[in-house]
Amino acid sequence: MNTLNNNDVNILDPFYVRHLDLTVLSLLNDNSPVNNQIFDRIRTKILPQIHNRVTKLPIEPLSMKCILNAIDYLVLTSLSLVNFQSETLFHHLTGDNILLRLFTNQITHLEVSICDKKRGAPGRNEVDIFSLMLSIGKCLTDLAFGLRWIDERIEFSFFDLPSTTCVSSSLTKLVITLHTFDDCLHLLDGRLKHLSMLIIDIMKIRRTSPNIDNNKNLPELKCFSLRSHWYTCFYDNRIVPLLPRMLNLEELTLFLSVITNESTYIDGTQLYNDFLIYMPQLSKFYFSMHTNIFNNDIDIDHPSNNDILKSFIKRGYQQVNSYADDQLTYKNWSCCHVYSLPYHFNDFLFMTSRFQGGMFNKVRCLVMDYARPFENELFKIISQDFPFLESLPVVNRASQKNKEHSSTFITFSHLLRLDLAVVHTDYAVKFLFGKNTSLPRLMHLDIKFETLVTVTEGFTNDAARRTYTQIESLVIWEPFVCPENFFSYFS
Repeated sequence: MNTLNNNDVNILDPFYVRHLDLTVLSLLNDNSPVNNQIFDRIRTKILPQIHNRVTKLPIEPLSMKCILNAIDYLVLTSLSLVNFQSETLFHHLTGDNILLRLFTNQITHLEVSICDKKRGAPGRNEVDIFSLMLSIGKCLTDLAFGLRWIDERIEFSFFDLPSTTCVSSSLTKLVITLHTFDDCLHLLDGRLKHLSMLIIDIMKIRRTSPNIDNNKNLPELKCFSLRSHWYTCFYDNRIVPLLPRMLNLEELTLFLSVITNESTYIDGTQLYNDFLIYMPQLSKFYFSMHTNIFNNDIDIDHPSNNDILKSFIKRGYQQVNSYADDQLTYKNWSCCHVYSLPYHFNDFLFMTSRFQGGMFNKVRCLVMDYARPFENELFKIISQDFPFLESLPVVNRASQKNKEHSSTFITFSHLLRLDLAVVHTDYAVKFLFGKNTSLPRLMHLDIKFETLVTVTEGFTNDAARRTYTQIESLVIWEPFVCPENFFSYFS
């Protein structure tokens, strides 16, 4: 273990060592002698020979000090800090001279992943970390800043901080998940004066503080992406006033779901009049726009799906598809979804039974939510048109009209997670007991206990066990008393 061989010589080729990733070692047993020997060999034998070649380096907390102290990384410009707790990372940033020197003199690209064990809103540490990285990162041009607990995102917020904090004169690209729309406006208030690319996820877009300046133009911004996974009632009042300020925008991405009491859906004409007319340099526009109309006027005439598509074609956007309700449905609601093609996003939200198909190779999560029934033909289309689907939450309390099992065999070959917590029993039967439905990789199931009892016939139906025996995680939200054969049924 203490001598180099021919394989070592091969991996020292500059082609292989520009991007050095040692985070895989954290997957091994920390106390394993083999792990320690491998790591020690890399630190003492390999790293000294490549100190002038490594330009990109991902590191995690356990090995950070050892890796950074091993050599001088003379050409290192890209750094990824993976799975740090906020207190640990803040300690390193304020007490590690090597890291401080790298930030001050070399690092241009930085990716930060904070993963705290305790769930909760971001605290002072996270805000201080973000601000400190901007202040000491004299060369920093590209920053991706993310917070997680276990496997869920935490939104980052620096609401009400003065404009003298979180300041950078070098940053040109920022990728971040924010807590409020106010935070987005704060980022664009001039504290990041050379920012040209801003990619934002906001969990919910709510009412904005009236004290924030939302009027100054943003001529530096060339690329803007705004994604939100929840419906908002503040599209017209908050989002629309922001976008026309981006006069020199070249690329725009919008992933939004809007609730309105107007009589028409968001279409190409409205998007053009609201902001596209103010963006003469725009060459790329990726979008997924839901409109949910809630109106007590049952005599509203909605535009047809064909009318919606024509409104985009008229403005020069040929690669667009949509599906829409032509009248108000359940409790005076109606829905429309319009999106650019090819579909640009990993998520496809709030599918209704109006969906006609397409090709969605990028989509990994599909959410189905509608008041009218989902019939078997729609699930057949989904299995074909979403070939790499991994997560499928279904929300539908309406019984299927056609309960006959299709003769066509349907396979969701990549589906890992299925959420049936808010469905009629028909859909649980379809997925979990259907003779012509296969879920070969299903590992996680969310379902109501009552539905589970019905589908399994009180945990006695052996035919249904073919699906259940492969499940690793079963989530039942309501309290229940385990029957005697509950655990044995899933073993």
